[in-house]
Amino acid sequence: MIIKILTIFPEMFTGPFQTSILKRAQQRGLLRIEVINIRDYSLDKHRKVDDYPFGGGAGMVIKPEPVYRCLMANKENPKARVILLTPQGKTFTQKIAQELAQEQEVILICGHYEGIDERVKHFVDEEISLGDFVLTGGEIAAMAVTDSVARLVPGVVGDQESLKEESFSLGLLEYPQYTRPRRFLEWEVPQVLLSGDHQAIARWRRAQAVQRTFFRRPDLLRGFEWSDQERKAIDEIFQTEAPANDGSSR
Repeated sequence: MIIKILTIFPEMFTGPFQTSILKRAQQRGLLRIEVINIRDYSLDKHRKVDDYPFGGGAGMVIKPEPVYRCLMANKENPKARVILLTPQGKTFTQKIAQELAQEQEVILICGHYEGIDERVKHFVDEEISLGDFVLTGGEIAAMAVTDSVARLVPGVVGDQESLKEESFSLGLLEYPQYTRPRRFLEWEVPQVLLSGDHQAIARWRRAQAVQRTFFRRPDLLRGFEWSDQERKAIDEIFQTEAPANDGSSR
């Protein structure tokens, strides 16, 4: 998979993509990440890429020409998915990440200052936002989208099964996780996880995931369907566990 990031601040990406999973994925040829400087496509002798907004107002706006030239020069696949990172975009979700992971080439355009000239949107497929807040630019959003999408590419994460159980992958938040020691201060690992009964563990995890989602993100459960067995297990946990409890005992 190829992910290209068009930005006026390429130096921001020096570290994040050269560590951990993303570094190994690139070394193994599973992923290619390119950070491209929009300023290199400015015809201004000072490599200027912004100007004052028509109609007045605070701040500067990124000009359309250098963004367009940068995009056209680096778009290898005619069907590449082009995304503009902007607060006006639809909220990025795990579902969108899964869709993008199926693409051969994804191009992320980072806005900055007061934004990018509106006419650039004629060349993008969609606009994406991380949420209802404003960042200084699209660079941090591009890092988040790249990380989220890249780890879904087959082979990038060693245990592919673990991806299926993560938060949002099944429409739920992930269940609580525990490791050694069995007892930490006054908290013990739930006994069911030590039982060796894989079916009981699976039922507990599913019920915990639904409980956690119910209390923290009830919006995710709209239209959600589960079996009678799951509903029974969930009811039992709601009756025995406090909402803030993660299932561990004291």
